[in-house]
Amino acid sequence: MISGRCLCGSVTYRAASAPIVVRACWCRLCQYIGAGSGTVNACFAREGFIIQGELGDHMGVADSGARMHRRFCRSCGTHLFSEAEPRPHLIFVRVGTLDDPEAGRPQMTIWTSQAPSWACIAEDLPRVEAQPPPAG
Repeated sequence: MISGRCLCGSVTYRAASAPIVVRACWCRLCQYIGAGSGTVNACFAREGFIIQGELGDHMGVADSGARMHRRFCRSCGTHLFSEAEPRPHLIFVRVGTLDDPEAGRPQMTIWTSQAPSWACIAEDLPRVEAQPPPAG
C-alpha cells in the first residue's frame, strides 16, 4: 500500500496499487506549481485510490489541451493531485507528498522543450520534448 499526505496532515491518501508511470515534468504549468522547478508526478489508477480530507480545486487547461483539475489542501495549500477530464480513471500524485518518495522514482522526463536552460534533468532517463502518449 502506498500512502501520503499534505504538509499539515489534513489530507491523507492511500493507493491500492503501484504507480502506472512516474514522470518528471517541466511544462510551464508544473514550473509554477513547483515554484520554479519541475514536478514529479506518479500516475495511479483512480479505482482503489482513497482520499481523506477537504481539497480545493483549481481548473485550467494544460499545454496538452486537456482540462485539468489541480487539487490542494485547503488548510496548508500543499498541491497534491491533478486529474484530467479526458482520463477520469487516472489520478496524478505529486511525489513529494508520498510518505515514501522512493515509491515515486521517475521513469522519464517530459516537456523538456519548456525547461529553462539551468534545469537539472537526469541524463539516464528518457526525454520527451512535449506531451507523451496517455498513461494507462
